[in-house]
Amino acid sequence: MQSPLSPAQERQLMRKVSWRLLPLVVAGYLVAYIDRTNISFAALTMNADLGFSATLYGWGAGIFFLGYALFEVPSNMVLQRTSARLWIARIMITWGIISGLMAAVSGPTSFLVLRFLLGVAEAGFFPGIIFYLTFWFPAAYRARAISTLYLAVPMSNALASMISGALLQMDGLWGLRGWQWIFIVEAIPAVLLGVVVLKAMTGRPAEARWLTPDERDWLETRLQAERDAVARHGIASLLQALTDRRVIALSLIYLTNVTASYGIVFFMPQIVKGMGLSNLATGFVTAIPYTIGLIGLVAWGWSSDRRNERRRHLIAATLIGAGGLLLAGLFSQSLLAVAAMSVATLGLYGCRPTFWPMPSLFLTGTAAAAGLALINSIGNVGGYVGPFVVGWIKDSTGSFEMGLLFLSACAFLSALIAWRAVRATTPPPETAPTPRLG
Repeated sequence: MQSPLSPAQERQLMRKVSWRLLPLVVAGYLVAYIDRTNISFAALTMNADLGFSATLYGWGAGIFFLGYALFEVPSNMVLQRTSARLWIARIMITWGIISGLMAAVSGPTSFLVLRFLLGVAEAGFFPGIIFYLTFWFPAAYRARAISTLYLAVPMSNALASMISGALLQMDGLWGLRGWQWIFIVEAIPAVLLGVVVLKAMTGRPAEARWLTPDERDWLETRLQAERDAVARHGIASLLQALTDRRVIALSLIYLTNVTASYGIVFFMPQIVKGMGLSNLATGFVTAIPYTIGLIGLVAWGWSSDRRNERRRHLIAATLIGAGGLLLAGLFSQSLLAVAAMSVATLGLYGCRPTFWPMPSLFLTGTAAAAGLALINSIGNVGGYVGPFVVGWIKDSTGSFEMGLLFLSACAFLSALIAWRAVRATTPPPETAPTPRLG
């Protein structure tokens, strides 16, 4: 296909699209990640106040992902048939309200019910955003767009660590405990951003008045050509997507990877606090590994797009994550664990921008919406498994060492599945890479 835009014009167009769309979706995912993981800091005092064991806390932290997984595919199918703007705004406003209600938790039942409902409310947000990005970014630019989206993950964890540590100091203000202030304050941005999405998000290039007619035509033509190429070489039907072995393999890769990721996320503040630090100091020290994780995201996304290669990048990043978790387990009682967890986040976050472009190499249309949701749905069951198993091991052994070794084994298994099972990593000829964004 002959492009009517010069390489310089094409780069300029994609920069314009990036600056228009990515700040809003990154802000949304940042807030989503804070609201699903801020419980890790609330637990520093909430567990003692409410008498929660590590096992019960791990169960509650993880049950979010059961609600999330159950409603993932239906939510993404609704988004595919309606408006991304309306559906994403609905998701954000409802999860913000439920996240704020977490301040009313008074015992195990309310804790588990509200965490489950939070997962139901947020279901479909991440795969919906990934699907939305396929409306705007050609394949050669997609890993960098996804890596930019994923910047929200370590950024949210770093910000939540520092902000939550400070909010815990508000204990007693207006008769509320510090952990209650965490849920109340950090829920507000989700509702506000949901309103912004409702007003400001552009659905597809054809609707973008901020693009010139030539830019809209070029982008729509380029993306449609890629969708047609995938349809010829890949999968377009719902049933095929849900039963394809590559979708199942990617689901298992994501399952084991998410188990490792969330297992560490939900317990990192407690691991750091166990080194004798104050709540405030714990917040700042916990932010270090997530800041290091930013490097992995940027480096792997840039390198993967530059080389137009996904699978080897995914395997290398996941092995680095497994090694970091192994070292964290061996040195879990010392400050060396912080350095080891920094290595782990470098790899675990680095693998995400190389993983998520892979499904769109062989899925399109309804199959893409369902396939992305299925992969994310199965994968996020790991968000239940990781915290629950680590909490159970902590109660059984009195330390986090064996739990961290379990998470390391999960990350290694993720790399092994990628090495053995995934072969669909080369896009069709019509999706050959184009000049970099610069």
